[in-house]
Amino acid sequence: MKLLPISEISVDHSKVQEVEQIMKSTFRLITFSRKHMADDLLNTYLSSTTNLQELLSIKNAQMEAQNETEAEDYLITLNQTLLFVANEIKHQVDFKTELQLFQLFRLISPESHASHPNRYRDKLVQIGGYLCPEPSSIPSLVSELFYNINTIKSPIIRAIYFHHELIRIHPFIDGNGRTTRIAKNWILMYNLFPPIFIRDETEKSNYINTLSQSFALLDKKPNKWNDNLSSFFDQELNRLRFNSLLVYDAVHDLGETRIENE
Repeated sequence: MKLLPISEISVDHSKVQEVEQIMKSTFRLITFSRKHMADDLLNTYLSSTTNLQELLSIKNAQMEAQNETEAEDYLITLNQTLLFVANEIKHQVDFKTELQLFQLFRLISPESHASHPNRYRDKLVQIGGYLCPEPSSIPSLVSELFYNINTIKSPIIRAIYFHHELIRIHPFIDGNGRTTRIAKNWILMYNLFPPIFIRDETEKSNYINTLSQSFALLDKKPNKWNDNLSSFFDQELNRLRFNSLLVYDAVHDLGETRIENE
């Protein structure tokens, strides 16, 4: 397996810029509102982000679990992991290292970590028709991936690229999806963007199918951008735009209500 070169990334930058503008507008509402409203607006922004994190937990639990009991158990683990990430962000820690990846793996997938503590998988795995890379190549691929993401200026593109490529490497025996999605959202939330989550079964199906088809095409043409890569980035950007608008609307609506009640 070869990682997709950074130079090949070809996304719709207008969508990236739109999300950036939505969040800039949100912070302008908070920063430049009348003094007596600023605290309320800031609290609304923070509570909106918190609510999105809670929704992220629920959606991820539904995606990873096969039944209600599994979902309840996983939701506890996921919330603990999100608290860890939130605390790291509070202390100005961005997601940049393999050590942090193992920290997330240990927290979000404790059973898998217990059977393979602090190490990558030692067996071949297959995702649909896609055969993941040999175990012996995982350490170098993961190291290269971290080098690559640390050269990407846009945190949005960095997060989505990391998501796609780490799932393709599939470094752990289990828990790859949940670990990757938390890592992606760590990157986003550190940079003051809301988290991304799968909202329904249709999105889940599209997400899985797009990744599978993208991996198959990259197997044939390792250094070539493809339509399914474009589709995956678009899906993620659309989810991020949706959540960014939710945060903006919550802050804006509170400001309008306060003005009307003066």
